[in-house]
Amino acid sequence: MADDKSKRDFRDRNKISPDDDYEVNFFALQNNITPEQVRELIRKHGNDRATLTAAAKALPAQF
Repeated sequence: MADDKSKRDFRDRNKISPDDDYEVNFFALQNNITPEQVRELIRKHGNDRATLTAAAKALPAQF
């Protein structure tokens, strides 16, 4: 995060980082898939949240 709190940048809200366990777990819970499946989808489709959501809906539910 920026040092100056008045300057905020939200460009990465539409991306999911495979290295951030919180983001991966949250996305997995939202889409009823496992964190391993999220990381696999990121490897196949990139880290765009909209693309990953569409790809996750095509997978069978795990929970």
